[in-house]
Amino acid sequence: MNGDGTVTSARTIGPYTLVRRLGEGGMGVVYLAKDPAGRRVAVKVIRPERAQQEEFRLRFEKEAVAARRVARFCTAPVLDSGMDNGVAYLVTEYVDGPDLSAVVEAQGPLAGGNLEALAVGVATALVAIHQAEVVHRDLKPSNILLSPLGGPRVIDFGIAQLADTLGTQSLIGTPAYMSPEHADSRVTAASDVFAWGGVITYAATGSPPFGTGGAMELLYRILNSEPRLDGMDERLRPLVERALEKDPARRLTAQQLLDRLLGREKATIQAATEAVGDIWTPVDDAGATLAAQALRRRRRRSWLPAVTALTAAVVTAVVLLVVFLPGGPVQRLMGGGALAQRDVARNGYHLDVRLLSLRRVGKTVTLEWSVKFVSTAGGSAKWEPGSAFGRVLNYGMTRDTAGVVLIDPAAGGRYATAEKGDDCLCSDLAGKVWMSGETAPFYNTFGDVSPDADLANVDIPGIGLFPGVPVESR
Repeated sequence: MNGDGTVTSARTIGPYTLVRRLGEGGMGVVYLAKDPAGRRVAVKVIRPERAQQEEFRLRFEKEAVAARRVARFCTAPVLDSGMDNGVAYLVTEYVDGPDLSAVVEAQGPLAGGNLEALAVGVATALVAIHQAEVVHRDLKPSNILLSPLGGPRVIDFGIAQLADTLGTQSLIGTPAYMSPEHADSRVTAASDVFAWGGVITYAATGSPPFGTGGAMELLYRILNSEPRLDGMDERLRPLVERALEKDPARRLTAQQLLDRLLGREKATIQAATEAVGDIWTPVDDAGATLAAQALRRRRRRSWLPAVTALTAAVVTAVVLLVVFLPGGPVQRLMGGGALAQRDVARNGYHLDVRLLSLRRVGKTVTLEWSVKFVSTAGGSAKWEPGSAFGRVLNYGMTRDTAGVVLIDPAAGGRYATAEKGDDCLCSDLAGKVWMSGETAPFYNTFGDVSPDADLANVDIPGIGLFPGVPVESR
């Protein structure tokens, strides 16, 4: 490792092999890396000059341990931390997706289901972070990654707190999303809720609630001006206004935000995460959605309850009605409305495979499918999906579902799963394990599909051919 935190020819730190540089921030450089088992992770290498400070070293492990307590819901969990030749590093789950700021800059503000999924997902992450008695301190669009599977993931929780050990007089955080109490360093969980309001405003309107400018100018506006919420989604506006209250005591907690977003009391972070996954549509790193234009057309009806107009009982009924509508995500996963279904018996278990949707946007077709794993007598209670249909690499590890093929039965054309760089536009199987009775969601995207194909055969390795599946155009 070089003194500036870049990689030497050895390309390792601790037990991790560094693959390529992902980005850089005030605290250090982030790399895509592989762990000893070959799984992809993100490694943040803290700038060497930080680790030379004794106070930093004393607090680093303490804060890293606290961050590892955060539950794996709508976050990129911290997996490991350590010191290597005087350099501190932090290891998190790798999220293959762009950050929120890149998406908004490229395609403009979010709307419809993706905006609502973002609001719920970030609130869910804050609940998990706060339950672990951690304060994020620097929640901002660039610290929210948009995963193809599952939607938004919050990263870098606990990192900003380490910066407090540097002995500088600078403000800790990003000015546009700082709370009023940042001015006198009284940063608490309520400050993260204020930042949530700023992030959702930016996602919905394209601008932070107090504009842009220098740190002192922004802090003055945050302390003395009302937020600008022009163009804010009216269903979210009342919650954003509460989150941006000057007085932290008047703000909702992250749990209260989540409860009101979902229209139920004491909403669990697990249920909220599942709701986010049901309505999220993937985006690529250029900010263009794989099916976002279709999403905005077909999801004008929102599952988000109108928090200011309905009683709690009615709101809950609305949420349940939409989520369990015929053809909705819960019914599809439970078998209602599946395009095709097959039971596959194995030695010790069987798989219930369902094709949930096959949708076209232009020449791009996306397949959503699921597999329920059920162990039989004497079989293993755990299942690694790659053992059934994963693409196997030359060193024997399963990687993803890129082996799935789409076939045009009329023209005979075969379409492989699309790839982007070294990765496929499909489900990542690395390290994935399900327990008996659990249902695993998967997806595959195919490019340059004939616009005349209204039926397709789907070939899943190890599962078989599903003939004549209708392609829905949106």
